[in-house]
Amino acid sequence: QVQLVESGGGLVQAGGSLRLSCALSGRIISSYAVGWFRQPPGKEREFVAAISWSSAITRHADAVKGRFTISRDNAKNTVYLQMNSLKPEDTAVYYCAVARFGGVIASRYDYWGQGTQVTVSS
Repeated sequence: QVQLVESGGGLVQAGGSLRLSCALSGRIISSYAVGWFRQPPGKEREFVAAISWSSAITRHADAVKGRFTISRDNAKNTVYLQMNSLKPEDTAVYYCAVARFGGVIASRYDYWGQGTQVTVSS
């Protein structure tokens, strides 16, 4: 089992920044990828960003490209999502998840955190 705990969410004004953290523990799978997803109120869960084990490969959704940056520190078993220039439409519960190969499809991820709420006021 792999446990994931997100933190760093909160309430911020439009244009502000937040940094989300995803702490991983348990049976850490070698060479795993980590992704961030979000679920806005009343909508489906959607892909935000993903990163490979080596950090050599990152991918960001078009909606967040240029504003959000995913990174990881394997020594600390932690993955980050730096969110800048936040917009009200970024309001959602943000989840991190672990997958063997990553990608944009949520069903490919095996383990999920409990989520952290991000609310952006206009």
